[in-house]
Amino acid sequence: MSRLPAAWRACVGTGRMELALRRDYQDSLALVQREIGFRHMRGHGLFSDGMGIHRPFTHLGHEHVRHSFTYLDQVVDAYLELGVRPFLELGFMPDGLASGDQTVFWWKGNITPPRSWSAWADLVRDTVTHLVDRYGLAEVRQWPIEVWNEPNLTQFWLGADADAYHRLYEISAMTIKDVDAELQVGGPAISPGSDKWLETFAEFVVARDVPVDFVSRHAYTSGPAQHVPFGTHQTLAPASRLLDQFALPRQQLAGTRLAGLPVHITEFNSSYRPDNPIHDTAFHAAYLAPVVASGGDHADSFSYWTFSDMFEEEGIPVALFHGGFGLLTHRQVKKPTFHLYAFMARMADEILSRGPHHLMTSDSTGRVTVLAWAPVDHEDLRNSPSSHSLRLSAPMTGSSAFLMRSSVDEERGNAWTAWRAMGRPASPTSGQLDALREAAEPVRGHRALPVVNGRVTLDLTLARHEVTLLEITPVCDQTPSWWDDGRLLGAS
Repeated sequence: MSRLPAAWRACVGTGRMELALRRDYQDSLALVQREIGFRHMRGHGLFSDGMGIHRPFTHLGHEHVRHSFTYLDQVVDAYLELGVRPFLELGFMPDGLASGDQTVFWWKGNITPPRSWSAWADLVRDTVTHLVDRYGLAEVRQWPIEVWNEPNLTQFWLGADADAYHRLYEISAMTIKDVDAELQVGGPAISPGSDKWLETFAEFVVARDVPVDFVSRHAYTSGPAQHVPFGTHQTLAPASRLLDQFALPRQQLAGTRLAGLPVHITEFNSSYRPDNPIHDTAFHAAYLAPVVASGGDHADSFSYWTFSDMFEEEGIPVALFHGGFGLLTHRQVKKPTFHLYAFMARMADEILSRGPHHLMTSDSTGRVTVLAWAPVDHEDLRNSPSSHSLRLSAPMTGSSAFLMRSSVDEERGNAWTAWRAMGRPASPTSGQLDALREAAEPVRGHRALPVVNGRVTLDLTLARHEVTLLEITPVCDQTPSWWDDGRLLGAS
C-alpha cells in the first residue's frame, strides 16, 4: 500500500496579502484551518504599495528609501497564529521603484521591472532579513519564496520579456541566498499557454549557475472570458487537463540538472476568474474531485486559487458568492468545493484502492474512508448523469461496521441552490444567512454494515454532481446482555 500524498493541502491561494489585515478575512481563514488545515498560503502584492514596505522620501534635498514592515508583520502574525505559513511571492513592483506605470487588477499591481536593480536587491534583502530576524531562521527556511507571478503574460510582466524576468530572478535568488543559503527560492510561476518558458528558464539558471530550489507553474482549464455584468462565463476543458499540466514540469525537466526538484503548482482551478459563478456549484466540487484526489502523484503541492471570497482582482465583490470557498461576512457560508477539501481532510493515510470515481484509504485503527464523486459533463453540466452507481469492497475486522456518510450535490449541502431559490438576494438578512448556513452543511446519514469474510461491501448510488465521504469503522459491540430494544415502551 502507498500513502496518500499531502500535496493537496500543502498550499492554498489568497488575494493580495493586505486582505489578511481584515477581521472577516481572518475569521474565514480560521474556519478553513479548523476544518481543512492548509500548510502554506500564497498571495500577490507583497511589495505593492498597499503593504507599505517600500517608502521613498526626501530629506535635506536627498532621496532616501525606508523599508517598513508594519503590515507585513501583522499579516504573517495572523497566518502563523492560524497555523499556516507564508509561501512568499516577490511582487508586484512598488510604484516608487517601478520603471513604468503599467498595472494589473483593480488594485493596480505594477508589472514593470525596477528602474534600479540594486534598489530591488536592497528591497528583497531587507525584507528577507527582517523576516529571519523576527521569526527565526529555522522558521523562514520553511517558507518557499517565488519570484514574481506569471511573467509569461503581458498582463503581469511588461512585454512578457523573458530576458528581463531572468535578470529579476537571478538578482532575487542571489540576494536571498546571500541572506542564508538554505532559504528556498524558485520560479518561474508561469501561466498555462507558454509552457516552453519553463525550459528556457531551466536553460538560463543552469548556464548561469543561478540557485533554484523548486520550479513552479499554474494550471487552469477555462477558455476565453464571456463577460456579463458583474460576472464571467467560460468554457472548460476536461479536469484531466489539470493533471496533465501538473505533470508537465517533471516531463520538461527530465534529463536536466533541475530534474528531481520539487514542483509546486502555485495556482490551480477550473477558472482563474473570481467572478465566474462556476466556482459556487456542486458541479465544481465533482469536477475537481479527481484532481484533488490524485494531483499529488504529479506535483509536490497544488494550490487552490483561492480560499476566500474576499478577492478584489476585478473590483469589490458585488455578488453573494464570488470565487473562493465561501462567503466572507460575519457569518460563513461554505460551498461544495469547501466540503470536497474538508472531506479530504478526514481521509485516512494508506491508499487501499482508487478508480475513476473513488479513492479508498485506511489507517492503523482499521478505519476505512472513501471519497467518491459522480462523473460530470464538462461541456454542459445539465448533461451530467442523473445518478451513478459504484460497488466497493473494503477489508474490515469484526462482524459488523458503522458507516457514516456525508454528501453534497445539487440539492444537499448546497448554499448556491438555496440562494438561487431565495431570489439571489444581494444583501441577505440575518434570517436568510442562517438558512444559507444550514443549507450549506453536508447531509449525513449512517447505518450498520455486515462484515463477511473480513470485508464490507458497499453499493453506492451517487446523485448528479454528488461528492460523498464514507467513514467506516469496525464495531466493538458493548450492548449489555439484558438489553432489549423491544421493551422501550415497557412491553414484557
